Amino acid sequence: MDKLTPNELAFIALANEYCHALERANENESRDQFVAQMLKLLPRLYITVGDIEDDTYSEEFIDPALEEDVYDLVRHRIEEIMAEEDMYLEVFLEDMKYSDTPIAVSISENLADLYQEFFNLIHSIQDALTETQHEMLCQCKINFINYWGQTLCNVLRALNAVYYGL
Repeated sequence: MDKLTPNELAFIALANEYCHALERANENESRDQFVAQMLKLLPRLYITVGDIEDDTYSEEFIDPALEEDVYDLVRHRIEEIMAEEDMYLEVFLEDMKYSDTPIAVSISENLADLYQEFFNLIHSIQDALTETQHEMLCQCKINFINYWGQTLCNVLRALNAVYYGL
């Protein structure tokens, strides 16, 4: 493969845009503005990663580049913006099968988890050869299928409820 597909480039650009949005998030931004931005970005990320051709078995590893203190800073900023709306009840966790009580999770932690996935991808992909970039994108799609796709859908549902007052 001598170049990335337009969809792969679009996904990288969206992942980068998402990271920048979370890095710039601050308590001066209204919750509605922040949530509206996430409601625009998250579905586009979902659609775009779903269109990535995962025709290559990937042995590439996406290096964990995000430092814990940066993750915590991003999570804390979102937590401040979301305030009392940060926690929501989750029904798609594996633990719910065995629980008699609802399980609460936080929007800020879900968004920070997605940030970590995208930050690590952007950091790993930026100087890699095209074939390696393609394989990393395939690995990202595998991670999407196995992990972060459900996280994205869950937090999107919670953000929708916050934005529309449901």
